[in-house]
Amino acid sequence: MRPKKTLSSWLTTRYQMIIRNEENFAEKTSVAFTYSKIILFSVLIFILFLAISLLLVETVLEKWFDPKYEQMVLNQQLYGLALKVDSLAQEVDRKDRFIANFQRVLSGDTSDFKDPAEILKGETQSLNRPGRLHLEQSDSLFRKEFEMTEMSGVTLAKVSNRELSEAFFFSPINGFVSDHYNAKKGHFGVDVVAKTNEPVKCIADGTVVFSSWTQDFGYVLMVQHSANLISVYKHNAELYKKLGTFVNAGEIISIVGNSGEMTSGPHLHFELWYNGSSLNPEEFVTF
Repeated sequence: MRPKKTLSSWLTTRYQMIIRNEENFAEKTSVAFTYSKIILFSVLIFILFLAISLLLVETVLEKWFDPKYEQMVLNQQLYGLALKVDSLAQEVDRKDRFIANFQRVLSGDTSDFKDPAEILKGETQSLNRPGRLHLEQSDSLFRKEFEMTEMSGVTLAKVSNRELSEAFFFSPINGFVSDHYNAKKGHFGVDVVAKTNEPVKCIADGTVVFSSWTQDFGYVLMVQHSANLISVYKHNAELYKKLGTFVNAGEIISIVGNSGEMTSGPHLHFELWYNGSSLNPEEFVTF
């Protein structure tokens, strides 16, 4: 009676595979093996292929197999855009303070005067030191003579007219202008009164660079257009576009409202900025 084989004996039993020539049956080579060696070799090959597959999935094939890869790339792009928006907001703030300072000089108010060069550089030190600028009597006389000339009415908006004269802009909203553009009074846009829940439209193709709530102006939306032109929409009741969104000319971006502390009723405060300088919107847009 043949003895029954155990698992151990089956794994350790040695076998030999002989390879012969088909024509003369001459022995070419022989390979000795056991089932345990075959199983071990198969496991090692499987682990090697598994390691190579995992490496490819984490590197070369990551963008096809990792569902988080696209989200990570979008987050990086959003972070870079946020940095650009923050830099743009700081630049606009410096330009605003520069324009306000320049207007105070023209009006003769030097109680809180700061050097325009320092404002553009972002410096906010007090000028109560040697070198502080005081308007002498001759300077005031020169200013009065300048205001009486035709050149006193020439603004940066007039110069920009020539460069943007061929551009076509959609009207952001239909209504009547209750407060016109007046840079001397610090009103760098127009207030347009319209119907309740009237949609606000984008004046031209562009990308949203600011879409958020502010204490003074409520819901504010800013769109960057070509040729360094920025349109600003303030006191909205609701915003329909988010930061980084591309919008087409005439596309609805918000709803007219009465949000923010610096408002006296439902209206749209609309501004145009070109190369950091304010423009009179009524010279480019019909309301």
